[in-house]
Amino acid sequence: MKIAVDAMGGDHAPAAIIEGAVCASREFVADIVLVGREDVISEELKKYNIEKLPLSIKHASEVIEMHEPPSVALRRKRDSSIKIGVELVKSGEADAFVSAGNTGAVMAAATLIFRTLKGIERPAIAVQLPTINGPVILIDAGANVDCKPRQLFQFGIMGHVFARYVLERENPKVGIINNGEEEDKGNEATKEAYRMLKESSLNFIGNVEGKELYKGTADVIVSDGFVGNITLKVSESLADMIGKSLKAVFTKNWRSKLGYILVKPYLDEFKKKVDYSEYGGAPLLGVNGVCIIAHGSSSPKAIKNAIRQAGEFLNKKVNTHIQEDIEINMNIQPPEVKKGGVLMALKEIVSFSKKKEEQKT
Repeated sequence: MKIAVDAMGGDHAPAAIIEGAVCASREFVADIVLVGREDVISEELKKYNIEKLPLSIKHASEVIEMHEPPSVALRRKRDSSIKIGVELVKSGEADAFVSAGNTGAVMAAATLIFRTLKGIERPAIAVQLPTINGPVILIDAGANVDCKPRQLFQFGIMGHVFARYVLERENPKVGIINNGEEEDKGNEATKEAYRMLKESSLNFIGNVEGKELYKGTADVIVSDGFVGNITLKVSESLADMIGKSLKAVFTKNWRSKLGYILVKPYLDEFKKKVDYSEYGGAPLLGVNGVCIIAHGSSSPKAIKNAIRQAGEFLNKKVNTHIQEDIEINMNIQPPEVKKGGVLMALKEIVSFSKKKEEQKT
């Protein structure tokens, strides 16, 4: 198993990325290819004893910055670490790609180069959110702003597979995030997706309101990328606020500091439960390859766990199971429809980039 890692992508690259890759190589005995500027990577690796570690470097002369429009960057920077990393997987020189770089560029490169699995119209980002009953899969978390019912249906299938084989939930409960529990709630897309999921072989439990999200009511929450991304960002903001508020409380005076000493083991347990770095990254499900998108501000620990997740994805043969479940639950779309789905997904990324450029000017 060989994992290609974008050494130049992320807010703390290359230091945090390389440290995480070194840790993963030691802990998981993973064969890792660091993709990026060879001189920069080599200099950073001097900090570690890597003599017996299965680490190698694939030179890529260009870097797509976090603020760059994906469509423009991919077109102009053909030797970027993101593009080269995805191409390594496509050619069979690596088995999976991990990046904490420009999310739009990673999505566009993976969709364009890998293409989608047969029967999948749009790839989707699947993130894990903590609940009292363990993590829940939220899909899509930002790849597709506007979705058709059959695409939401496909998200449900992909999320079901991820929950079953990676999270090891025997019969994952699948729901749609909505503004009410009743079957007739929501817009036309969610209503039709509800009908399709209800008639499928999945363990569909219906609509799930926002208040149920962190109760662990469902194992998989289906959403379009617009609602999903807002849900994710609100969750991250809330977690940050809780952390800072607790810190303020426990550093207020000597009594609160004493209380902190007493409850520290329980707080550490809570922190581990809600810490995104424990999950590593979010897989881009639906593409015909393995791509893990890590948070832009990923720490070495998060990168290490993203690499671990890539390994789990491969070992559990997630793409194979997605293909099987698609064939069981729906008629496979003809090639021209599938291609149209890929092109539409790319057009959305391009359109989003153009709007960003217009706002800047």
